[in-house]
Amino acid sequence: MPEVAVATLGALLAEARAALAAAGVADAAREAAWLWAESPAEDAGAWLLRPEVVPDAARAARFRARVARRVGGEPLAYVSGWTAFRRVVVRCDRRALIPRPETEGLVELALGLARTGRVADIGTGTGCLALALADEGAFDAVLAVDRSADALALAAENARAARAAVALVRGDLTAPLAAASLDLLVANPPYLTEAEYAALDPSVRAWEPRLALPSGADGLDATRRLLDDGRRVLRRSGWLVLEVDARRAGETAALAAALGWTGVAISEDLFGRDRFVRARRGDAP
Repeated sequence: MPEVAVATLGALLAEARAALAAAGVADAAREAAWLWAESPAEDAGAWLLRPEVVPDAARAARFRARVARRVGGEPLAYVSGWTAFRRVVVRCDRRALIPRPETEGLVELALGLARTGRVADIGTGTGCLALALADEGAFDAVLAVDRSADALALAAENARAARAAVALVRGDLTAPLAAASLDLLVANPPYLTEAEYAALDPSVRAWEPRLALPSGADGLDATRRLLDDGRRVLRRSGWLVLEVDARRAGETAALAAALGWTGVAISEDLFGRDRFVRARRGDAP
């Protein structure tokens, strides 16, 4: 975008809206306002009521730089550095997958099954699920597990920022967890096939970590492992709650039942898609 010696906030936002719209951003006005805010605590709406204000040159330059990144295809959450997830603010960068609105339903479902005891979030990424469970539940312990050291470092930053009592564990899925140590397991594991991953929109594939997206030829490698080993780490009558690809929800539920899980059920996300599978460990060891 061309440099402007002196520009009002209104002019800067108009410039940003035009650039974002030209780049194909669907809600250019909302994103321009979002990018103006330099922290989650800043009220962008209050600024919008003062379009005549002339921001200082340094802030205008930072804003233009953020807009340029977004115009270049970088996801909004990475450009701004944060997103909201239920009642918590989550820092975001390329170390972890961006939390999606539909994943908030996983928290709702999990809390409907258990609000106390010990819970682990497998493949925590930003830590959004663990943070939300710690915030809204009354658990004795909340564990956040990830095999990526980078993702776990980001989750640690988010836990500190939220002052959340979350224990961080590095490891692959449930492998680092002790037997019969949990009342609830939640996971949003990788669940795309390799073909689906290859066909993803570049706004996802080019920016978000591959480690969090595909899971083998049929998309179920991580899910199978969670179903196989989940019964080991859960106490009797403990629950496993998974986010799944809507195209494979039925297959996942059938696999859970075949492996001896009880109470298997599929739930929809906020868009009406089959998105979550819950299953309970029965009395059998």
